[in-house]
Amino acid sequence: MRIVILDGKTANPGDLSWQGLEALGDCDIYERTPVDEVADRCKDAEIVITNKAIVSRQVIESCPSIKYIGVTATGFNIVDIEAAREKGIVVTNVPAYSTNSVAQTVFSHLLAHTHHAEGHTQSVMRGEWSNCPDFSYQIHPAAEIAHRTLGIVGLGAIGRAVAKIALGFEMNVVAYNHRPKDPPEGVKMVDLDALLTESDVVSLHCPLTPDTEGLINAQRLAMMKPTAILINTSRGPLLDEAAVAEALNSGQIAGAGVDVLSAEPPPADHPLLAAKNCTVTPHLAWASRAARERLLAVTIANVEAFLAGTPQNVVN
Repeated sequence: MRIVILDGKTANPGDLSWQGLEALGDCDIYERTPVDEVADRCKDAEIVITNKAIVSRQVIESCPSIKYIGVTATGFNIVDIEAAREKGIVVTNVPAYSTNSVAQTVFSHLLAHTHHAEGHTQSVMRGEWSNCPDFSYQIHPAAEIAHRTLGIVGLGAIGRAVAKIALGFEMNVVAYNHRPKDPPEGVKMVDLDALLTESDVVSLHCPLTPDTEGLINAQRLAMMKPTAILINTSRGPLLDEAAVAEALNSGQIAGAGVDVLSAEPPPADHPLLAAKNCTVTPHLAWASRAARERLLAVTIANVEAFLAGTPQNVVN
């Protein structure tokens, strides 16, 4: 059984082990694979493991030995699902492995905007505390989040985890979901317009679909409070990024925190990289060590289940 891992670097930069997969067959592990080399690397493989390397129809049709494609992520749009189905190829994903990690990242961005720990640390390191006549000072006023309103767009597993943390901070929590859902205790369901106008913090946790692409645009940004903070740890194209940058630079909203962008890695002139009051992290919300350990464990279990004839987490 030949197994090919097309882009293992992000899931396992060297602090974890591929031993569980290596025990299942002849395993070739690549840190990353350019798009024009995917077909060549998959040509004799029966099992293909990918994170972001695209397994297109052309790859599938030129590699008849492929029987299984495992995506080391929850989203699986990098695989041509229809082409795989036509060829009888099983495609699996790894659901819900990073829920806590992503929820934690939401609050790392929020607290960066409310307490400015990094800016104050840099100030101290520059000697400004040592030269201060007072025992305490602030270069940015701190803001409490208790009793402020957090609006959650998308009440799936991650949205619910964010709500739980917010309630622990004594925030008021409202939520919008495109399909009716019973909210957790303490969460009030509202429509999207009400959420945008009422919330002090808006956090996005919905999938990227034709309906949600550009969900937060100039019109919806205009509904938000000038003191509001926008957070996106879901998918970059949920935002009209140029409109968000303009809203930040003009003071239409107070801040934004994003872990995802529409182009990754972004071009140097991406509008959010130079926008005022915008924190940007490099798509790391999913990637805590604990989350990656779960990711690899389920990836291995998915392959084992497939080989046993009882595939799990099948998406096609």
